Amino acid sequence: MNTNLFRPTRLLPRLLLPLFLLTIAPSAWSQPAQPPRVRLIATGGTISNRTGGRLTADDLVKSIPDLARYAKPEFEQFSNVSSSALTLVQWLQLARRINEAFQQDRDLAGIVVTSGTDTLEETAYFLDLTVRDPRPVVVVGSMRNPSTLGYEGAANLLEGFRVAAEPEARGKGVLVVLNDEINAAREVTKTDALRLQTFQSRSYGLLGVVDADRVVFYRQSLKRHTAASEFDVSKIAELPRVDIVMVYQGAPGDIITSAVEHGARGIVVAGAGAGATSGSEPQALNDAASKGIFIVTSTRTGSGRIAARRAPAQVPPPSTAAGDATAQARGRAATYIAAEDLAPVKARILLMLALAQTKDPVEVQRMFTQY
Repeated sequence: MNTNLFRPTRLLPRLLLPLFLLTIAPSAWSQPAQPPRVRLIATGGTISNRTGGRLTADDLVKSIPDLARYAKPEFEQFSNVSSSALTLVQWLQLARRINEAFQQDRDLAGIVVTSGTDTLEETAYFLDLTVRDPRPVVVVGSMRNPSTLGYEGAANLLEGFRVAAEPEARGKGVLVVLNDEINAAREVTKTDALRLQTFQSRSYGLLGVVDADRVVFYRQSLKRHTAASEFDVSKIAELPRVDIVMVYQGAPGDIITSAVEHGARGIVVAGAGAGATSGSEPQALNDAASKGIFIVTSTRTGSGRIAARRAPAQVPPPSTAAGDATAQARGRAATYIAAEDLAPVKARILLMLALAQTKDPVEVQRMFTQY
């Protein structure tokens, strides 16, 4: 017989262990951790466009299978229109609403926003620049409507909620989640008019995936966004007009002239190759730049970086008649901005926000470098 088992020094820990376990709060034994709260803000889009009437935010939440396992859902209806019907004023209102929701509710884990896919990448990038909180904002949509066989909206919504509830999604900017894939709002683009795998980040690749067992991230965007953004929509009453002009063989410059005459404060050029123009566009662009219109050079190719050839100079002060030609040349150089690797539609968004707060070309080029 092992008499050590009966020694008091051996027996005491065995007696104390049950007493210690009883001191632990009963909730730690009987109740699992509460899932994080995630709010759906519905704006409409194909994901809601059921034949005979659009699905509401309430309808969308009720359609999501097994949602309570991952998140405690809340919802609100911001709008219920196609993505192309959202106005710039509504963009500002949506960003303000998301910022307000985060400010008023510190325990909210994240927000899911529904959008039509046609302009989803634009709405997502605008929010990436204007939501000033590190908590995740996840934009989702669907390529098929609720009345179509194979409707994937409920699956995309579930994955959007899962990503918004995921602590690792914090600080990664606005995310676009469709088709089991996570992409950065800045980099993603719609690449196919019909296919489910339409949203891609091309040479950059996915940020992560949503699998059955867990949400997995592989990388993150290093550009400024969300909590690090300087763009405060609470101080922006209206976004300035910025137009996009496509370059093609023999393109007329009068389209550019007309845009300026109708109030454009900036022109984004979707250039051929690394930014080449054609036809009478060069003269029209120079004329616009001499009037202080900002010209942003991007590429129509779908990828690639347009680098600034030199730091832009400040717009020169009024000069004597003898120096007018030189002053105009300096003025044109001052307002030419390189889009870096931003797609034309996203360069337009950044330029609108930049011009809403500065006319300094040095500052505008800095923004294109940092964002």
